[in-house]
Amino acid sequence: MLFGLSAVLARVATLGGMAGGQVTLIRFALGAAAVGALFLVRPGTFRPRRKLLLLSRGAFGGVAALLYFVAIEHIPAGEATLLNNTFPIWAVLLSLFLLDERPTFHLAVALLLASAGVFLVLGGGGGGGLALGLGWGEGAGILSAVMGGAAVTSIRALRATDNAPTIFFAFAVGGLLVSLPYAFAPWRVSAAGWLAAVGVGAVAFGAQLLMTEAYGALSVPEAALWQQLTPIMSYLWAFTIGETIGWGTVLGVLLGLAGVVYGSLLGHRPRKAASREAAMAAGIPAEEP
Repeated sequence: MLFGLSAVLARVATLGGMAGGQVTLIRFALGAAAVGALFLVRPGTFRPRRKLLLLSRGAFGGVAALLYFVAIEHIPAGEATLLNNTFPIWAVLLSLFLLDERPTFHLAVALLLASAGVFLVLGGGGGGGLALGLGWGEGAGILSAVMGGAAVTSIRALRATDNAPTIFFAFAVGGLLVSLPYAFAPWRVSAAGWLAAVGVGAVAFGAQLLMTEAYGALSVPEAALWQQLTPIMSYLWAFTIGETIGWGTVLGVLLGLAGVVYGSLLGHRPRKAASREAAMAAGIPAEEP
């Protein structure tokens, strides 16, 4: 839900005159400030363990986010979100070879159902069908998915040793570094554009922390299934900026939700008990606010 809202707010910001890279810069500046404040309030929360993997999380994730917002700047938010949200395909492939996490048959079926729902949502929403071109926006969206697949594979490997705020900090630093050159471009932005960009930073901060926590409890294929709801939520949130909906969208939403429920009930493999080290690395204790 939060990632979908973030995409629509980013679209509003770019329509208000802000470049995609500038939206990225604001998002990560606010995210870094928020997690930095958490580290000050909760001393000891910042606990980097696997520094090379944290570096890869920051690099791949930062580039993926920048390319995603560049795509939103050039093409509709729904289309950009669809292309970006193919990252679970790359993540599942990478986790297959790097983490030996093989999806169950039921989970593969559920992922196909949810993905079909995504295509129906984005193809049926405006009545004109889904037509993907080969422009700069589409290229940025596809490449952001490849980078995003590598990033979430790093997250899954990191969650055995590093907590969610530490992993998010690496992501925020990477995003700041790759988007910093956009700070020197002209900032001809409306008040609505600024407000939307600040909203992107706040919403995306919560979304990223929740996603990182999820990757500590789910395998990459399981988390990939749930994240197929992102484009659906993006389209539904777009009602607030005047988007229309068709019967294909309604069917797509229902199919996507059916895929999530099916995969949740039948798609899990028996999981081994977590080691004490992994349990301690889970982050802020569950009983604390």
